[in-house]
Amino acid sequence: MKATIKDVAELAGVSFKTVSRVINKEGSVKPETLKKVNDAIAQLNYQPNTAARNLAGTTSFALGFVYDNPNAYYVIDMQNGILDECRDKGYELIIHPCSATSQNIIAEITDMVKRSQLAGLIISPPISEMPEVLSALDQLNIHYVRIISGSDESKEHSPCVFIHDKEAAANIIEHLISQGHQRIAFISGDKDHRSSDERKQGYLDALARHGIEFNPAYLYDGSYSFETGVEGAKYLLGLDEPPTAIFSCNDEIAAGALFAARLQGVDVPCDMAIAGFEDSPFSRQTWPKLTTAAQPTNEIARKAASGLIQHLIGLRSGRNKTAAIPHQHFQPTLLVRESTLKEACPEPEL
Repeated sequence: MKATIKDVAELAGVSFKTVSRVINKEGSVKPETLKKVNDAIAQLNYQPNTAARNLAGTTSFALGFVYDNPNAYYVIDMQNGILDECRDKGYELIIHPCSATSQNIIAEITDMVKRSQLAGLIISPPISEMPEVLSALDQLNIHYVRIISGSDESKEHSPCVFIHDKEAAANIIEHLISQGHQRIAFISGDKDHRSSDERKQGYLDALARHGIEFNPAYLYDGSYSFETGVEGAKYLLGLDEPPTAIFSCNDEIAAGALFAARLQGVDVPCDMAIAGFEDSPFSRQTWPKLTTAAQPTNEIARKAASGLIQHLIGLRSGRNKTAAIPHQHFQPTLLVRESTLKEACPEPEL
């Protein structure tokens, strides 16, 4: 027969509630008691039943992850980061993909929350940037953490993991300028993602700091897709005075731009530099490999889940019934690779 929580309590010589606090990682158990309970769990090979925990009372041990993102690499990294934390803390994860443009998006998410009896939600862009969705969640009194692009805490009332996209984008442009580029183009991602605006603003800020006039012809609007990179590069290369460098809003776009440049016989980086953003596998599967901004998606997701779970544990223990989940910040870092380095290019003949 499978061991029960009562078997663990009896073997460890503690109360049922003490075992429950250890299983729920509430942090209010003395170290010696914690060891006795964990030893008993190991000896009996006891496996907590999350579904049973949820049914036993009003406390839920399940989180939801809501997303709308066409980038499979981003979604997988995000899911894995949340899953790692959930497994470590004894929570289940319900994954809910949806479409931010759906007319029924609010009803879909609120119905999912009610049906699944979630303890909390982790929401990624662009859903996390939709005020109408957040207002509906507030009315449900569901705890949630948002992952968003930006850095200004004063504008956000709810717990956020901020990604400093603007600063990271500016660092990429600074690097391109250091390589001698003045004609730098920008291929944008989806307009309903705040990251597109943040990365564009970082691009504009860096140009302005160096006294480089922005050329509207060097701006191409698109989506976070390989096809946007292909079409954007074709357009930019067809200009009377094409740019010497392209900054793409993510690595998938940059890979498409690199593909288009190669088709037209453009040498990268000697004739044109191309940079992306995120450090997804796209940036490492091209030749040359892409300069990018390394964004630790897995770590970001895990930190979001950790902050939410610690808050829920505090609520159950009565320690922080009024405390808010703290904001967290991540700064993607410049990762220079061959696609923007001119040092490998031959010296021009005199």
